[in-house]
Amino acid sequence: MPTLPISLEAWQAIGLTLQLATATTLILLLVATPLAWWLSQTQSKWRAAVGALVTLPLVLPPTVLGFYILVVLGPDGWIGMVTQAIGLGLLSFSFSGLLIGSIIFSLPFAVQPIQYAFEAIGRRPLEVAATLGAKPLDAFFSVALPLAKPGLLTATVLSFAHTVGEFGVVLMIGGNIPGQTRVVSTQIFGHVEAMEYTQAHWLAAGMVVFSFGVLLFLTRLKKRHDRVMP
Repeated sequence: MPTLPISLEAWQAIGLTLQLATATTLILLLVATPLAWWLSQTQSKWRAAVGALVTLPLVLPPTVLGFYILVVLGPDGWIGMVTQAIGLGLLSFSFSGLLIGSIIFSLPFAVQPIQYAFEAIGRRPLEVAATLGAKPLDAFFSVALPLAKPGLLTATVLSFAHTVGEFGVVLMIGGNIPGQTRVVSTQIFGHVEAMEYTQAHWLAAGMVVFSFGVLLFLTRLKKRHDRVMP
């Protein structure tokens, strides 16, 4: 019987990766949008510190970030102690732990495009909306969000793609448990360790095609936005 180029375990890892990336992206949009709005509008002295904290995952090695998240989620960490106290058990080496790590690790990829989009709008449209009687919340939903649509779309694509390609944080927090925490990147790592280069090649090539498609989409999105708003 001929061997499939992609094993059943690999298909399982692909499904788990898509599930993780989708959940991470949806939660990030809910968290990053108000945070990006605050960063773009506030004059608070805490703005620089919060902005640096959001950007921190970009410069930290994934293994370092993953290690400290693992410690916090572990039995001696404050989140781990809380989850054990309320009967949820430990979140480390579980899908929930992966989700938390992915949200933290991909946060700057969601916040920054939305923040830049809000800053590009300027205050003039919001001032016009205010003169027409719109309340701040109404102006946010009816003016700011529609004008920031390119930033929101960029944040969605980047967050999803970045989550799909995670390795260090995922390996530190979730390990490589089949059906629970094994995603595409760790599946490729497992194939290479077992010297199964054909299977690793198929998955790695798929990641290359996916990454190229993401970059091509973002390039076309930017050109389209530049034509609409010179």
